[in-house]
Amino acid sequence: MPPPRKAEPNHKMVFTANSIRNTTVSIDDDGLYYEIVTRSWHPHLTKIFKLDKETREMLLVSEIEREPGKNVRVRFGGEHGEWIDEDDFLRWDPQKRGGVFTGGEGVEYRWKSHRRRLQLVRADDSEKVPLAKYHTYHRHFFVFRMSQHAWLEIKPEATEAMDKLIVSYLLVERRRRDSKSFVGL
Repeated sequence: MPPPRKAEPNHKMVFTANSIRNTTVSIDDDGLYYEIVTRSWHPHLTKIFKLDKETREMLLVSEIEREPGKNVRVRFGGEHGEWIDEDDFLRWDPQKRGGVFTGGEGVEYRWKSHRRRLQLVRADDSEKVPLAKYHTYHRHFFVFRMSQHAWLEIKPEATEAMDKLIVSYLLVERRRRDSKSFVGL
């Protein structure tokens, strides 16, 4: 009788920069590789590209448009996709920092804050077992270069909704950073 099959290890997706407008997010062997780009000539449009390992091409997965004075819009499926309102894609929880979005096959996921760190859980899970956890960066002596980059720890069950997971993380983190900057005013 063969030994029991080992569970797949969690993916550690590392952010190369602290910016959520211009960075890459990838695992160490680039099996999952996303590039997040906001061009200077389109400062209100953030594009998310995914590396196709077979063809070695960067495919446009989604776009986030943040025009001043307008609602934030999201588009999946590249140039031919339809723009949808951020509120239609990600339902915000007014009392908490997270939101709920629908991933692949109609499964609902919810971003929540646990000890001031973002976590992704299934919305219907009563135990609230995290499928993804955000780990912040660390700096040498709190001011110098990063000694450890920020990263997302993602369980294999959440990889089916990876494109929407990345976009929803960017939206939740942007809202968290925006609210943090107005706290002292």
